[in-house]
Amino acid sequence: MATFEVKNLMTEGFNTVYAHGGEGQDEAIFFLHGSGPGANGLSNWNKVLKVMGEKYEVFAPDFVGFGNTEIPENTDLTFWEWTTLRVKQVFAIMEHHGIEKAHFVGNSMGGIISMHAIMYDESKVDKLVLMGSGGGKTPGPTPEIVRMTGFFNDPSIESLRNLMKWFVYDESILGDDIESIVQTRYENLMRPGMKELYPTLFPKNPMELLIPPSALRRIKQKTLMIHGYEDQFVPVDSSQSLLKHIPNSELVILKQCGHWAQIEKAERFLELTDQFLADEAKVLSN
Repeated sequence: MATFEVKNLMTEGFNTVYAHGGEGQDEAIFFLHGSGPGANGLSNWNKVLKVMGEKYEVFAPDFVGFGNTEIPENTDLTFWEWTTLRVKQVFAIMEHHGIEKAHFVGNSMGGIISMHAIMYDESKVDKLVLMGSGGGKTPGPTPEIVRMTGFFNDPSIESLRNLMKWFVYDESILGDDIESIVQTRYENLMRPGMKELYPTLFPKNPMELLIPPSALRRIKQKTLMIHGYEDQFVPVDSSQSLLKHIPNSELVILKQCGHWAQIEKAERFLELTDQFLADEAKVLSN
């Protein structure tokens, strides 16, 4: 298993925290987390970084508004402005490490950010993996999404524990890790200023989450979508909608899987991602 370090970099006037491993490898991957309460790069991608860091240079940033990244002085931003700021975080890390082009793997909000990165500067994005990604049409916000975005209406550790269980199809897959996940995320959420900040990170109009079809059909990158069939936060309809418009794309739907395929179906997720990103000669050995 590869090791990684947690590093700091000033981006857009605030300190960005990110995990970094596999330095010196020929290709780089950015793993981009979602918007769940207390989300950050390591809680989403810890085990994935250890495996993929064996052959890729890997990064997992804490997006502004999440994790241990510093809260900027100006937080009066629209959802699109927050998204652009997160794209700039990734590009600043790339520039700092001399990386001209990288693969992007985005979960949920991280998928939306990945597609916005292509709209901002497509030359920086190689292949694209969207896992449980937002950005496509769905029947509407689910009850689970409403509870998530309204977490601070009942900011208890019990409420957070329920949310973490709902992210997966079967919480037994989390084993003993669930309490450490809940505790770490809860401590992050209780940081000064988070109660006021977190609700403002989401769009007032759900339509703002959608990537316009006119933009999707201009995505030239090879794109793999992975989606849990039982995802209650971003229904599989989102990836099916994206599939209609992204020209060079494919979709794999995993049964008995919720929003965290990289945890619930870890071996399958790694297999699919590695085969998609790698040349045949570079596929990880079993």
